[in-house]
Amino acid sequence: MSLSARGTYHRLAMNICVYCASSSAVAHVYFEEIRNLGREIARRGHRIIYGAGAIGLMGALAAAARESGGEVVGVIPAFLNDMGLADPALTSLHVTPDMRSRKQTMEDLADAFIACPGGFGTLEEIFEVITFKQLGRHAKACVLLNTRGYFDPLIAQIDRGIAEHFIKPQYHALFHVAKSPAEALDYIDKYQPRPLGEKWYSEADVQTEVGGG
Repeated sequence: MSLSARGTYHRLAMNICVYCASSSAVAHVYFEEIRNLGREIARRGHRIIYGAGAIGLMGALAAAARESGGEVVGVIPAFLNDMGLADPALTSLHVTPDMRSRKQTMEDLADAFIACPGGFGTLEEIFEVITFKQLGRHAKACVLLNTRGYFDPLIAQIDRGIAEHFIKPQYHALFHVAKSPAEALDYIDKYQPRPLGEKWYSEADVQTEVGGG
């Protein structure tokens, strides 16, 4: 998919936003899987949109994609760029005024989103795009790459939110949980948006599902 064609859902090259960690202290398996993801995105002819970092899982993702002939676009706020944290070998770099505009730029550029294991920033970023999808602000694919079962406790918390009626059951379909990079990209390549209904419970819903409580 060309940049001018974003928002359509055909199987040509896409901009895939990857949220991942800058930590270099994580287990080797996370580095192996993020490299596999970078290679697989490049192999399928897609472009990576990510946070521009040269360190940790972010740096490993970018390097693996480039080694496989892929394009990597970084988006970084000015204060982090001034600290020299941006990868110098990126296909292109967007420098934004702050963190909030960084997220908006990444979201605008992306045709789909993959969250890899990460910390506060990664979780905040993927939950924002899932929430925007729930509110009907976009209809793009959202994937959790569940390396080593990292997201299992998070998925359990979402299941509890559904059981306690904080989240409607159909909203589990807002995102897909993938066991491997190939599964994540198969889902994105085949993805078709579908309506999931109104976010808010109606009075009838409350009476039926929550028993009036």
